[in-house]
Amino acid sequence: MNLYYLTAAAAEAEAPVNEFGFMKAMEEGGPVAWSILAVMVIMSVGSFYILFTKLFEQNKVMRQYKSVHGSFWRAASLKEGATKLEKNSAWRQVADDAIIAQEKHGKMTDQLEAHDYMHGSLQRSEDSINSALSGGLSFLASVGATAPFIGLLGTVIGIYRALINIGIEGSASIDKVAGPVGEALIMTAIGLLVAVPAVLAFNWLQARNRRISELLNSFSTDILAYISSDGAVKPAVTAAPARSAKPAAKPAAAAPTAKK
Repeated sequence: MNLYYLTAAAAEAEAPVNEFGFMKAMEEGGPVAWSILAVMVIMSVGSFYILFTKLFEQNKVMRQYKSVHGSFWRAASLKEGATKLEKNSAWRQVADDAIIAQEKHGKMTDQLEAHDYMHGSLQRSEDSINSALSGGLSFLASVGATAPFIGLLGTVIGIYRALINIGIEGSASIDKVAGPVGEALIMTAIGLLVAVPAVLAFNWLQARNRRISELLNSFSTDILAYISSDGAVKPAVTAAPARSAKPAAKPAAAAPTAKK
């Protein structure tokens, strides 16, 4: 009986063990599979880096916009209002460019040309800011468009290797085909996992950039109207509600009526 158990254990030890998994599939793919995986990782890391950095930049611009109505339009002049805006901000850039254009505006004799010059100067300032905000989004668009095809390349190579193994062995046994086919399916899945977040991030950031562009256009239009009217036309600024120094006095209690 003991001899029987020893023989069975030896047979199980000698039986080949088929290993299937991600690392096994990548080993089956060789340098080509690892190269494609490295490209995918670089694309994914770059996409998330751009997503978080641009999101932080957009939130900063939106937060700085609150100071436009809070302090800029309350100032007595354009220069004084510009000093109240945060330095190196998009809104400060538009205000500074408007001040420079205003100084050159007075040197022009033709009022129509002066107005066109002012409008063109503010438009150039808007375009430069929008261009800076759009930086990196082309990478997200490229990743969303090319990542599925790079994964498809790994799929094609994996299936090709599976067919080669079938031709060499002369039979389509599962142990010869499962590795390359598994590699092919993994590459397809990785390509989709990289592409989908990049496309979603691109569309979301683009929508937020359009909102910022609308605010910039409105701000520059108000500045142009302010300069053209010598300060007579500017957006209405609602004053903050004043807080009373003392709480309202409570009503005095009614005197008790005398009993007869």
